[in-house]
Amino acid sequence: MPVADQKTEAPKKFTPYEPASGEEYMNEQQLEHFRQILLGWKQELMEEVDRTVRHLQEEANNYADPADRATQEEGFSLELRTRDRERKLLKKINETLDKIDEDDYGFCEACGVEIGIRRLEARPTATLCVDCKTLAELKEKQLGG
Repeated sequence: MPVADQKTEAPKKFTPYEPASGEEYMNEQQLEHFRQILLGWKQELMEEVDRTVRHLQEEANNYADPADRATQEEGFSLELRTRDRERKLLKKINETLDKIDEDDYGFCEACGVEIGIRRLEARPTATLCVDCKTLAELKEKQLGG
């Protein structure tokens, strides 16, 4: 299974939401739009987990050559690290679905402004508006760099 097959990006298979003029932000139709995006993304990730399990079971060989064995183990290790990132992403998707259910989705956790439909379509699990996210990244860069 190629490592480039990672599904950590938001799914691309959806029709962008076009709000009507004067439409209220995060109304029932918009919430349902994002719920479907998140459920589709979650399904893709779960299918990837199933493929990984099958792949690891089918490809587990006990190679006599240490180099072949090391190559296989490195490939498995990389695959498992990818799945671990996806496991964390699944947790975030579930938390986001809970926010939709609680009618608390689409607003910045730091300042309370609308995150925006296009940003949420690009990253449905976003919790910060662009300005707050940029500020957080700048602070992180200053502290870490």
